[in-house]
Amino acid sequence: MKLIYVFDAYCGWSYGFAPTLAEVTARRPELPVEVVSGGLFTGPRAVPIREFGYVQGANARISELTGVAFGPAYERLIADGSFVMDSAAAAHGMAVLRRAAPDRAAALAGDVQAAFYRDGLSLSEPGTFLRVAAAAGLDTTEIAAALDAPAGRHAAEADFRRAAELGVTAYPTLLAQDGERIAVLAVGRADPDTIDTALERFGAGRTETTSRSARP
Repeated sequence: MKLIYVFDAYCGWSYGFAPTLAEVTARRPELPVEVVSGGLFTGPRAVPIREFGYVQGANARISELTGVAFGPAYERLIADGSFVMDSAAAAHGMAVLRRAAPDRAAALAGDVQAAFYRDGLSLSEPGTFLRVAAAAGLDTTEIAAALDAPAGRHAAEADFRRAAELGVTAYPTLLAQDGERIAVLAVGRADPDTIDTALERFGAGRTETTSRSARP
């Protein structure tokens, strides 16, 4: 049995879900997590952020409902509206990090989103992923070489296909899979206790009785 987390690094609601995912994985360390990048801003949707007039209002709502903070550096990055959110580039970098540390993919996904939404770093820049890798204690020389190789781009494309095969149309989506059975645990947002209950209904017995604090 495993969890499947389908997110987009440029999705604010996925950023808001990161503390919940951290808590869920802390409570259930026995469950592996497959992290899949979605393609929210690809093709004709990879345009300047000014084209999405709802972003500022959505961010305020996300912060209100989830408690996550959008950093001043992020606000400066998007202030003039010219920044382009390219999910293909973000998925490429995420795939490289995931391959380097597959058992830490969920935490790395949160780190990547913090690099954008907190630190204002573009996820189209290889240097952003090198910075995340260094902070996570990964080999930056290997990461740099992987970012230049085509395998990461192919993995990103495979992620988009995987998300479609799973029927995911909104981010974030958290699923549980046990053999051929798949259940939707959360779409958009949910609290860890609600996800725990859904997991129990799906057949996963709890292995911990106490909750540990999530890392934002």
